[in-house]
Amino acid sequence: MSELASLFNPSSVALVGATDRSTWSKMAFDNLRLLGFQGRVHLVSRSGGLAHGQQTFTSVTEIGEPVDVALLMLPIAAMNDALRDLGAAGIRSAVVLAGGFAETGEEGRALQEELVATARELGIRLLGPNCLGFINFTTGGVCWTGSMRTPPLKGGISIVSQSGAVATVMKHFAHQHGIGLNVVAATGNEAVLGLAEVIDYLVDDPATRVITVFAETVRDTGLLRSAAERALRQGKPIVVLKVGRSEITVQAAQSHTGSLVGDDGVFDGVCRQLGLVRVRSIEELMFTAALLQKTGVLQGEGVAVLSASGGMGELAADYAHLEGVGLPALAPQTLAGLAAALPPMATPANPLDLTGAVVNKPELFLDCMQVLEQDPAVSVLVCVFDVPTDLNNDWAPFAVGSLQAIGRFKPQGRVRFLAISNTVKYVSDRSRAEIEAAGMPYLASGLDVGMKALQNALRWSALQREGAIEAAPIASRVQPPALRPTSEREAMTFLASAGVAVVPQVLADTEALAVSTARELGGPVVLKIASPDIAHKTEVGGVLLNLQGDEAVAEGFRRIMASARVALPQARLDGVVVSPMRKAGVELFVGVRRDEQWGHVIALGLGGVWIEALKDVSLRVLPVSPREVKRMVGELRGVSLLQGFRGAAPVDLDALAESVARIGDAALALGDTLDTLEVNPLRADGARIEALDALATYRRA
Repeated sequence: MSELASLFNPSSVALVGATDRSTWSKMAFDNLRLLGFQGRVHLVSRSGGLAHGQQTFTSVTEIGEPVDVALLMLPIAAMNDALRDLGAAGIRSAVVLAGGFAETGEEGRALQEELVATARELGIRLLGPNCLGFINFTTGGVCWTGSMRTPPLKGGISIVSQSGAVATVMKHFAHQHGIGLNVVAATGNEAVLGLAEVIDYLVDDPATRVITVFAETVRDTGLLRSAAERALRQGKPIVVLKVGRSEITVQAAQSHTGSLVGDDGVFDGVCRQLGLVRVRSIEELMFTAALLQKTGVLQGEGVAVLSASGGMGELAADYAHLEGVGLPALAPQTLAGLAAALPPMATPANPLDLTGAVVNKPELFLDCMQVLEQDPAVSVLVCVFDVPTDLNNDWAPFAVGSLQAIGRFKPQGRVRFLAISNTVKYVSDRSRAEIEAAGMPYLASGLDVGMKALQNALRWSALQREGAIEAAPIASRVQPPALRPTSEREAMTFLASAGVAVVPQVLADTEALAVSTARELGGPVVLKIASPDIAHKTEVGGVLLNLQGDEAVAEGFRRIMASARVALPQARLDGVVVSPMRKAGVELFVGVRRDEQWGHVIALGLGGVWIEALKDVSLRVLPVSPREVKRMVGELRGVSLLQGFRGAAPVDLDALAESVARIGDAALALGDTLDTLEVNPLRADGARIEALDALATYRRA
């Protein structure tokens, strides 16, 4: 959003409500000085006089020159008048500090709606209310009412947070560990501008190379989706830390910002679908972003580790294994090259122990890395090394010599390189200067978090290598039905019209027809009650399996009809559906339901009772393409069952993906009132993919 450029890159700022009595006002003014803002700073106070040693204006209209953004540090009662003052002065962007709006309940929500109405009437973009504001470390433009505490450390990582306090923690953490920042924005209650709008702007911001996000909820899911797709196409990572994994968090977030957190499983699927890198902690968030900024797109999966300590190398290997990071065996020519470079007591391997010989010969780092980068299985080199915070001790010669040797390594071609500290390290001004002088890409994360960050980068890079993101699939392959299907038989007929293979079905309204149908089908059959009033057939004794022979089918027909009449006397009974019994193959579950935030979501997992017992499902927002469905299949813990487990025929994953995608298309064709569409089971036997049961339910329009 280019119109946000004047907000986040201001050349002039007005501090409205400036006073020496306010800590907020003092911090906002001091922050502009600390960051070296070169633009005009105007102070506005209704009582006039001096504030922070500078003359104030009694209203923004008195300023008499254009102003890009106003920071409103005023009580709620004065807010609407202040907005009208901004409108009269032609100011189109404002940051609102005050709390007491939607996060407090109905009364506060009404006040916020009034604030929004005034802002929209005047064409003013609001950041907040209930927010600390923003910082632009690159330009020095800042409307931030929190403490800076540290001097600016400029870089290519931008932070968007719905919590100002969390943004502050992230900012301080970044500085402590040598991570440079570009824009920091706290969105607060998001009365006008929200998380999605800021992310959308940063995707096109040339100074931002990686976007980090702390989220409680996503209000504009459509805008976030389009921004994430654009970011993936541009190769700009978005790393997200979102709360909502527990019910306690959901309740806390509602009281914090007046937001609805949303279904966490759905958001997990959205992240996988859109290439958002989801993390679990602030440490993982910031170090993943720092790693991605240093390496860009990784060109393969294989990682080689080298260290001056055998024990630390072994820890690195364990952490890598826990995160699914592959440390491949080295090629014979690589092992020979390492043997020639290493002292006799060292053993060439991955991970590689340089031994204590490196203390007297730091060049071993460089020599061995140059050998390792030639290995065809290696795409990422990780050098385990601590940059000390104090270089005035006995270890200084070794540290400086090693830094210089490691810094001289400049990988060529596809290999990426990173030095990772043994444990989480503070990066002092002195150590940062040495790192920059050596030109070494250093991550002070420690090996545990470092391997988490590396795996995040590997997954994101794999999407990039696949061709980023495909164009959104078209859902118009399926025409909406004249009448929406309600019974199982109607749902199966509709799915068949949508190109989904379904098991043959014949409605038998008499015992004789059921018997003759079973005879024609040949082999065992399944009988199921047919009624528009019975959704869950097994609960009323309405399903019988593996029936064979005229007598068994006739008795089954009578039994099902009688059981249904007893269980639900008022239900309309159309008869019994007769289908061939299917035995071989893997049963899958495909379900679509409407999520309040994201719209229709499709779930894929093992079918039958396993869907409840294992909860092994993958989720995506519709529409989905067959290629995306194949990614979903790969996420299932039970994927081995589809790959020829214990001698069974492997499932044709292309055929399965096409069927699941068409079920998703069919769900969308049923419209916004569709609540759920379930196919359970979807039977997969080699290339034969077949729906055995289906049901659709609807919400009131």
